[in-house]
Amino acid sequence: MESTASPLLDDPRVARAAAHARATDEETLADQVALTEIAAPPFRETARAAAMVTLLRRSGLTGVRIDEIGNVLALRSGAEASAPVVLSAHLDTVFPEGTPVAVARVGDLLKGPGISDDGRGLAVLLAVARALEAGGIVTRRPILFAATVGEEGLGDLRGVRHLVGAKGAGHGSAAFISVDGAGLDRVVSRGLGSRRFRVEMRGPGGHSWQDRGTVNPIHALARVVTRLIEDPPSPEAETSLAVTRCGGGLSINSIPGEAWVEIDCRGTDETDLERSERELRAAVQQALAEANARGRGSLETAIRLVGSRPAAATEPDALLVRATRVATEAVGSHIILALSSTDANAAMAVDIPAVTFGGGGQAGLAHTTGEWYRNVQGVEGVLRALYTVVLVAGVVEPAGRG
Repeated sequence: MESTASPLLDDPRVARAAAHARATDEETLADQVALTEIAAPPFRETARAAAMVTLLRRSGLTGVRIDEIGNVLALRSGAEASAPVVLSAHLDTVFPEGTPVAVARVGDLLKGPGISDDGRGLAVLLAVARALEAGGIVTRRPILFAATVGEEGLGDLRGVRHLVGAKGAGHGSAAFISVDGAGLDRVVSRGLGSRRFRVEMRGPGGHSWQDRGTVNPIHALARVVTRLIEDPPSPEAETSLAVTRCGGGLSINSIPGEAWVEIDCRGTDETDLERSERELRAAVQQALAEANARGRGSLETAIRLVGSRPAAATEPDALLVRATRVATEAVGSHIILALSSTDANAAMAVDIPAVTFGGGGQAGLAHTTGEWYRNVQGVEGVLRALYTVVLVAGVVEPAGRG
């Protein structure tokens, strides 16, 4: 890769594509704003998907469609009938329905929920598509552009799981590239796994005074939480456990009839995640037994798995990682290989080399309504994505050359 990458990036067609990306940087920024201002709350990505269909068609791609689960797909043909290179970004945001999504300009900042995560990624996809067309580049492998649903939270990677699954358009892809958020240096090549649980306790309930001594679901769940935080995972295991949400009860003067707590377990290895799940289940059963032994009546429990992301990795010397390194250095930066939970997890888990990287620029306050983006080295993020795709997909020599 290192011996052939620079000549390929110096190819006149690639240079024309790069020049087009630089000349249309304001168009890319306008796409970013326009898409961010279309709400895409969890499981409600339809309106933004429809806009993405229109924009991909305007970018010169044909055969744009929405698949069975809601992903927006466009296949740019290659010279060879071979496995595609996937270039993706996610449609959904973390923000619930009704969140104001207008983007404000404050000096050189764009402020709005989702402006970076992943309004930036979606805009980069469009910019790369336009640049390839402007450069007249014919790649050896096809390029599958994908705007996925369900990357955030309880979406549980449902879009990309379908995409790379047995019936998905990206099944058996040669490589998977996810553009997510901003920045140039951080490249995710290890997928942080997670298992997410909702633990529910149910009992007879009652009056807080007249029925005192009745088993209390909240008290039992408090024992579960106490055990988990008093016996944290070993640092060597590279796991974490966080109690993230809780609820239940009827009123201040009622013993609750039901209560629940949600718990997020994360780890770099499936074996460690399995151990975390066993420990959680054991803590719940012990707390249940103690509560039922001490109080009147009895509690019942249910433990529901509400999310599961596989832990996986792409080897540091894989062609895709080497291509990403060369492409990043070509725009004046250097990569830092990182661990995170992104759409790339699902591709890695089915043995597709995968990375996730930012779309250039600077950003902050992600997953808050104060999220912001500054377009400093923004076009370099577009170029990095373009160069990575070209290096992995290959470029066909024009007739008469070679």
